[in-house]
Amino acid sequence: MGNRETEKALHYHEATKHSYWSIRTSVHYLDWDNQPLPFKIYRDLEPLALPSEFPETGVATLDAVVGAPDVSGTRVPDLNVLAHILYYSAGITKTKRYPGGEIHFRAAACAGALYPIEVYVVCGDLPGLKAGVYHFSPRDFALRRLRAGDYRGVLARATAREPAICRAPVILVQTAISWRSSWKYRDRAYRYHFWDDGMILANALAAATAHRMPAKVVMGFVDDEVNHLLGVDGEREMALTLFPLGRASVAPPPPDEVPDLRLETVPLSRSEVDYPLIREMHAASTLSSVQEVEHWREAPFETRDAPCGNNIFPLRPLAEDEWPRESLESVIRRRGSTRRFARKAIRWEELSTILDGATRGFPADFLKASGDHLNDLYLNVHAVEGMPAGAYFYCWRERALKLLREGDVRQSSQYLCLEQALGGDSSVTIFYLADLSSILGRYGNRGYRAAQLEAGIIGGKLYLGAYALGRGATGLTFYDDDVTEFFSPHAEGKSAIFVTALGVPGKRPYL
Repeated sequence: MGNRETEKALHYHEATKHSYWSIRTSVHYLDWDNQPLPFKIYRDLEPLALPSEFPETGVATLDAVVGAPDVSGTRVPDLNVLAHILYYSAGITKTKRYPGGEIHFRAAACAGALYPIEVYVVCGDLPGLKAGVYHFSPRDFALRRLRAGDYRGVLARATAREPAICRAPVILVQTAISWRSSWKYRDRAYRYHFWDDGMILANALAAATAHRMPAKVVMGFVDDEVNHLLGVDGEREMALTLFPLGRASVAPPPPDEVPDLRLETVPLSRSEVDYPLIREMHAASTLSSVQEVEHWREAPFETRDAPCGNNIFPLRPLAEDEWPRESLESVIRRRGSTRRFARKAIRWEELSTILDGATRGFPADFLKASGDHLNDLYLNVHAVEGMPAGAYFYCWRERALKLLREGDVRQSSQYLCLEQALGGDSSVTIFYLADLSSILGRYGNRGYRAAQLEAGIIGGKLYLGAYALGRGATGLTFYDDDVTEFFSPHAEGKSAIFVTALGVPGKRPYL
């Protein structure tokens, strides 16, 4: 089967690596006159306005990030709760105007502010919303109904009756429209789809926790069935993840026949450039049958971390009574991607708190337990009070940092992050690396999706933790093989997946 032909994922990863020379020999340029629309607009569907003034939870951000969604009892979100979660995960929180246009910034960080992720709602009857399949439009904060009736049974079937899907009163489905990202990032954009989706899901998980709503990230499903339900083609726009929310008292009814959807949308731009590697990678990681989905779920990835040994610094997070009490809503509204770091130090207790919240795990069908993980974290510490500068490895089991190499690594961090000053000016820059051979061996090519997505979710949690403490964060790209080489021999055989820089926002000092 295609998903088990793992050389295809390895080929895609190798072909989309950045290097010192690949960046300098690229002839790609941004055609601003052909930039894609950041919104999906249905020509003929009437909007169903979502409540714009919904109650806020007031839950402190760190409580929402460190906690886990409640899993007990029946929990059915009403329209206000649904609107809240949609707004604080994928809504527009601020607009910046400039001569000739404007940019609408969303609740979650996104590579290049290109926003390839679309969100759909599949629900039974909810308080304030009839059963149906809906598209969420952040542009006018509204739903548009694509299908009337309860189609949750289609998702239950497509996931081989995943328990969280079968009991959810509402399921959010995240898709990616590739052209929005590939316009800038070309074939590498497929990686970014999952980072961007992960950032949205990190916010959604925190919002679900604040509402005491059960939630889970589901990646095991028959792709064609989900795409067909939404009326997307699986190539230009493709389903990435399912996010069951809440717990109903009864399972959804068996699915009826699902007719084709033929709904016209506004073109994204005057023309689109095809990037075959994206299509090929997505097709190679497709699950085509319920049997494949069952195999995906039957033995989730179990991490077997080796003991860290010597030279470790156990995390020293702030006590809960020291946590800032700023609400999740307030933090998300003011969050942005830091554009400059001031080269100032943060406290070890602050970094410990941020790391502790981001690495507590999350409910997902590709992980056996909350402590399991696909990515390893390597840190270049530049300015953390109580920590010597140097390169570190994060020990998940011991919840500690292991010193690999002491010394000033700012210059190395900047180089590794495509020579961007942000990578070296931060207080700490975190590199995510994964053993793709082991992951693909367990999950096939779809494991590549999962590794990228997990990195995005961890990154999103780091963002929330940093901003809750009054610090800044930004996601960065990198020179792939140079990252592995820098952290070797410890990182030998691993592949670079993502980078997050944390620190004190502000003007970069004169150097």
